[in-house]
Amino acid sequence: MGCGVSCVKYLVFVFNLLFALTGLTILCVGAIIQSSYHHYATFVGASFWSAPILMIIVGAVVFVIAFLGCCGALKENSCMVLTFCILLLVIFLCEVGIGIAGYIKNTQIEDILETGFNKTMAEYNNNKEAWRLVQTELTCCGIKGPDDYRKVFHNDTLPNSCCVHFETKDVCTQQNAIQDGCLPILLKFFKSRALILGGVGIGIAVIQLLGVCYACCLYRSFRRNYETV
Repeated sequence: MGCGVSCVKYLVFVFNLLFALTGLTILCVGAIIQSSYHHYATFVGASFWSAPILMIIVGAVVFVIAFLGCCGALKENSCMVLTFCILLLVIFLCEVGIGIAGYIKNTQIEDILETGFNKTMAEYNNNKEAWRLVQTELTCCGIKGPDDYRKVFHNDTLPNSCCVHFETKDVCTQQNAIQDGCLPILLKFFKSRALILGGVGIGIAVIQLLGVCYACCLYRSFRRNYETV
């Protein structure tokens, strides 16, 4: 086998190690988001919050495909390399589809959040725990401010999670409440995370395309060597 083929072979192997690491990274990020922020699903809906589950699935599949590619390159098995190439291309196309869907969802996130916040505020008695968690974690109160609770309690009383300090024991009022609403804070949080995930996704996609190109070259080289034997 020539030097060029050997170089491509080991480049494919290195790329697959990177794929394995990116697969584990995607899986871990999806698991962390799912475990740490799943309670925000109350405000954005189950369809939007399916993204972490998709990340876990994609991460696991990428890791398995990377393992297949490593074995194919080391064993010089043209069938395994071709299978790896096809599967990687399918994953890439799926990621493009997910990315497009994510971009569309991201442009709609403000409307989705506003609808979710208004709905859960109108049904506050059934969503007390969700509101307590979001207000405690984000240090906010109400949708756009503490005045939103006048529609719920019909007076100046607020949930304890709206206040840092109480004027009287176990009583939270408009005077000592946090004035920042939860909608703009959570919107900013989601948009910032979307930009980070988008950048990481583009980087992974570029690596995957290079991997497909190298794998195709390696497959052709293996086939030529097999035919000349």
